[in-house]
Amino acid sequence: MTIVRAALPACVVVAVLLLARPAFAQYANSAAAATIETAPNVAMQSPRVSFYDADWSAARATLAGAAPASDVLAQLDAAAEKILPKIGASPVPVLLPFDAAGFLLDQAQGTTQGTTGDAAKYFLGFGTPALFFSGPSGYDAEFALRPENFGTLGLVFEKPVDVLVTGSDLLYELDPPTLSDVSPVPALAADFPDIRRVLLEERVRYTFTRFGVPYVVAIGCNDGANSAHRLSCHDADKVAVRFLKALAVAGGLPQAGKPVAAQTIVPPQGVSPEFTYYAPGDLIPGTGMKGQNGRADPTVYAAIRYPMQTAPSYVNSQSFTNWGDCNLTGRVNLPRAGKTAAYHCRVNSIPLVEDESKNYAYPWRDNFCEHRDYYVGQCPGGLGHQGEDIRPSACLMRDPDSGRCIPYAHNLVAARDGVLMRNPGDEALYLVVDGPGGHIRFRYLYMNPQMLDASGMVNGRLVSEGEVIGTVDNYQQRQAGTSYHLHFNEQVFTRDGWVFVNPYMTLVAAYERLIAGRGRVVQDAVATTASIGRPAADGHAQIPAAAPQTDATLMPAPPNAIAAPDKNESREDKAVSTESCQTRFVSAHRRRICEPDRAERRARGRHVVRSVDRDVSR
Repeated sequence: MTIVRAALPACVVVAVLLLARPAFAQYANSAAAATIETAPNVAMQSPRVSFYDADWSAARATLAGAAPASDVLAQLDAAAEKILPKIGASPVPVLLPFDAAGFLLDQAQGTTQGTTGDAAKYFLGFGTPALFFSGPSGYDAEFALRPENFGTLGLVFEKPVDVLVTGSDLLYELDPPTLSDVSPVPALAADFPDIRRVLLEERVRYTFTRFGVPYVVAIGCNDGANSAHRLSCHDADKVAVRFLKALAVAGGLPQAGKPVAAQTIVPPQGVSPEFTYYAPGDLIPGTGMKGQNGRADPTVYAAIRYPMQTAPSYVNSQSFTNWGDCNLTGRVNLPRAGKTAAYHCRVNSIPLVEDESKNYAYPWRDNFCEHRDYYVGQCPGGLGHQGEDIRPSACLMRDPDSGRCIPYAHNLVAARDGVLMRNPGDEALYLVVDGPGGHIRFRYLYMNPQMLDASGMVNGRLVSEGEVIGTVDNYQQRQAGTSYHLHFNEQVFTRDGWVFVNPYMTLVAAYERLIAGRGRVVQDAVATTASIGRPAADGHAQIPAAAPQTDATLMPAPPNAIAAPDKNESREDKAVSTESCQTRFVSAHRRRICEPDRAERRARGRHVVRSVDRDVSR
């Protein structure tokens, strides 16, 4: 793959523009168009939220004797501000592994360490937090227990163990998760009477109430055996118990006024003549897990800025549309469409072509519970995609035969004011939002981690709504490892800790505000014929003519554009059957690995499995 980092010559830019693929009329064929019809509007709903009042008298009592001041909390907040920024903004007592008495004693004697690095001794072996963020709804903190501090835990794991703790004055009320493992913790019940151990979405969580408000401690883990590179949930339990036993009040302060639920639905007045979308939960036929459809969740969980900087933009599957790998469900080859290979996924008969530029079209389609083997408690089958795939305005192509879009042509922006949670080198970037009446976080995937590191998009970076935080890319463990898109997650704080919820209607509402027009809901009666590459009578896939070009469709490539890789270099053989599949552990996650059947192996000679969501932190 050739990487061009210098400014491109003008002639090359012109060539790129000539190969740009605008939004296609997805159902341009009249027969296919007849299968789409207007559907009843979706009644957007606000999230169900419960609020909690903190018992500050009980919190102060735990600090009795730690300092002579009449309000020890105010003194503690003022002193800890240097190492825990804005800790006094938390409306709930901040529980951390923290030696408050020793800290205040050193403060009184003028020996308090002045920097976050020197202050590690007060955090009882867990080091200074990699992230601390407090706001109107609570606080979030991340710690890393390093191997040299494992002590007598007996861990085989050789990497730092990330521990996240959250306290909140609100909980989002959701339906019970489809798959979870919940149990009491008798060994900790004396200190935490209502504590529960919850194994959900590849995290072990300990949830409890203290001072009248909910807290959770969570560690990412897997349900397999221990190894130097994979943390088992059994070993994660050991770290969590040590963390819980070290918790103490580190600050926080009562806030004026009562919390109220945030307004999440602010629809525009007009109606868009172009924007259409399928209802939430209406997946591409056959693409759900265990024969299930998606989750029909009409909730707008937050009023956000749409994460793509510009419109138009398209929410649709990257696995079950053109160039998609069918997510290991198998595929069937079709006669070629000119130079372009054609096929359909085994789960339906929708004809597809190996050209990702054919996916830039309305209507949108939900893919939150689409076929993946990631735990998602809010999906009917208990497994799913965890988020939505989003494509930008257009696909810029240097080589029309490559079927690939050039990365870095469109900006991504912060959905809300908040703080970034991301360790250097991570592929996943989280945006943590703590605002009045809302405690939520968003995950952005498939940006180049080296570029994120270089631009300072790491733990603690404060960002403003609409601020550019990166560019759309196709990076999944390597450049060109996936299609050109953003994978966007939404998590809310619940009695089981942070869980994935369907962001589809949150995105619909945000997009409607961006384009200043409400969308129309559609449905299709014969979904298997509603596709871009509809077969013609001669058995060859037809590619519809492009829609007229607009200013919003074409844009110049940026100076640091990366050339699309050679087709033979970037494409992966994706044809598999479901005849020979087994579950294995890959990069600390369960993966369903399917090998091609014998005939396919002979025909193709090799096989590489590609998945949408590779191992990412948290």
